[in-house]
Amino acid sequence: MSDIFDEARMVQVLEACLPEGETLAAGIHGITLQVNQKKTSYFDVYLGITARCLLVAECEERKYLSQRYLVPDLRKTVAEDAGVCFPFSEIQRCVIKKALMGAVHCSVWLKNGNFLKLQLPKRGGLGGGMPHHAEYREKILTRLGSLPCAQP
Repeated sequence: MSDIFDEARMVQVLEACLPEGETLAAGIHGITLQVNQKKTSYFDVYLGITARCLLVAECEERKYLSQRYLVPDLRKTVAEDAGVCFPFSEIQRCVIKKALMGAVHCSVWLKNGNFLKLQLPKRGGLGGGMPHHAEYREKILTRLGSLPCAQP
């Protein structure tokens, strides 16, 4: 699990999701708490921003619930439920609230009816694999907070 806190790996995963012509401005490790308002969802994700988009990509591809018994994981991924790339112009509303231990919760409503609740942890894991976490987290929060509908 510690390999999900590798900044180089995170950049590689997020760059695969970039729309043409966009470049990654910031990226961090986060957690989805809810997808589409009725579905609790706890997935480790990488959150990134470009000049025009919010990116949300799962850290690991899930294949089995149990490696020992090879029980397949048939749950939908975040991408299947809501998508991966969310243009800021398509975000209808964003509510940012403080959470426990310095984390921040961001609830994002999209114009197409999709919903995401994300947790942005204060720290980027143990071992120093994400040395820019605090700086990039602030960039992401500043961008989400600058949306016309954002509420601190």
